[in-house]
Amino acid sequence: MLDDRKVRVLRAIVEDYITTAEPVGSRTIARKYSLGVSPATIRNEMADLEDMGYLEQPHTSAGRIPSDLGYRYYVDWLMPEVTLSAGVVDGIHQAFEEKAREIQSLVQHTVRILSDATSYLAVVLGPQLQTARFHRLSVVPLTAGSALLVLVTDSGFVQTAWTGKPVGMTDEEMRGLFEYLSDRLRGMSLEDCRHAAERILNSELSAYKSMIGEALSVLRSMVMGDSDERVYTSGTSRLFDQPEFRDMDKAKAVLGALEHDQSVRHLLDAHVNDDSVLVFIGGETGIIEIQDCSLVGTVFSIGGRAEGKIAVLGPKRMDYPRVMAIIKCVQAKLSDALGKGAV
Repeated sequence: MLDDRKVRVLRAIVEDYITTAEPVGSRTIARKYSLGVSPATIRNEMADLEDMGYLEQPHTSAGRIPSDLGYRYYVDWLMPEVTLSAGVVDGIHQAFEEKAREIQSLVQHTVRILSDATSYLAVVLGPQLQTARFHRLSVVPLTAGSALLVLVTDSGFVQTAWTGKPVGMTDEEMRGLFEYLSDRLRGMSLEDCRHAAERILNSELSAYKSMIGEALSVLRSMVMGDSDERVYTSGTSRLFDQPEFRDMDKAKAVLGALEHDQSVRHLLDAHVNDDSVLVFIGGETGIIEIQDCSLVGTVFSIGGRAEGKIAVLGPKRMDYPRVMAIIKCVQAKLSDALGKGAV
C-alpha cells in the first residue's frame, strides 16, 4: 500500500488525466488539487511513483500519466462510487421499456444504449443458444411452397428460418405435426432435442420423414447456430474521438481484434462469469491489439441464469466509476427486461 501523500498524488494524476488526456505536471497538481504541499514535494512523490511503476513519463514531457499498475491501484483502492443522475437512469429505463421483448432485439438495442451512455465502444455477447432448453417449435405456412419455422427456448429466445412446405400436407396437418414434436421435446437441451427429433422422425413419424425432412434439416442448422453471431458491437466511430486513437494504426488494430480474431469474445467468455463488474486494464487483457485500452464487463441473466456478457472498451484513462455504474444499471435493466419476456 502507498502512504497517504502518494495516494493523493496518484489519485489527482489519474483523475486529471482521465479528464484532459494530457500528461500531468507537478504545478498542475499543486494548483488544482490543494494537496497542501509544494510543487517540489509533488515532483519528488511523482518520481517515487514512477520508480514504483505507478506512473509513466511519455516522450520527453515533464508530465506523467498513469501506468497500467497505476490505473489498477486506482480502480481497486481509490475509485469513488458514482451515483448516476436521475436523467441517465431514466433514459436507460425508458430505452428498455420502448423495446420489444424479443431477445435478439433487446441485445442489439442494449449495445447501442451502452455505447450512447458511456461514449465508448460497446460489446455485447448474446445468449449461447446451445445452452438453452427447448420450449416450442411452431410452423407458419405462408405461401403454397414455403413456411416459417419459429423456434422458442425456455428463456424466450426466438429464432426463425424459412423452409419448404411439404407437398401433400395441409396447413393443419403441418401445425399438428410440429405441435406433437414440441410436446415430445419440451424441456430438453437444444443439442439433445436435435438428436431426439431425428429419432422421433425415424420411428414414430417415419411416414412423414420424406415430407418434413427439409424442415428438420433447417431445425438442425438453427440449433447448431454460429457462435460469431453472438457478438454485437456499437460505437466503433467513438474510438476515433479519443486522442489516444488519432493514430490510425492503433485504431485499426483495436477494430481488427473486435472484428476478426474474436479474442475479446474469448476473454469475456473465459473471465467474466458472474454479476460482478470486472476491469481489465491494458496488458491485463492479454490481447496485444488492445493493450492501449481497458475493458469493463459483466454478465446479464435470464431467470437467474447467466446468459450473455456486456462490456465497454475504451482508453485506459476512461471514467471508470461512471462506466461501471452505467454497466451495473444496464445489466439490471436488461436482465429485468429479459426476465419479463422469458417463457
